[in-house]
Amino acid sequence: MFVRILGEGQFSVADDLAAELNHLDTDLEAAVDRNDEQAFHAALEQLLAKVRAVAQPVPADSLAPSELILPGEGSSMEEVRKLLGDDGLIPG
Repeated sequence: MFVRILGEGQFSVADDLAAELNHLDTDLEAAVDRNDEQAFHAALEQLLAKVRAVAQPVPADSLAPSELILPGEGSSMEEVRKLLGDDGLIPG
């Protein structure tokens, strides 16, 4: 699957890692629901770090559509709140 981190680029992530990313997304969504700024920043950092650790960068000139769009590092809770859907950032 292709994952875009806003302001950073697009990454190719193996489909079998979706469950692990979804777990991290659940932690992020819970922090936003609780309006817990400290937990929010920690959860966002963990999610982005995991994508960076397991993914392969996609060349900037690639036209593949992103299946997931994640907020960039330093995003505010309000910015992430706008991106959250019923299933969080990562459906499933």
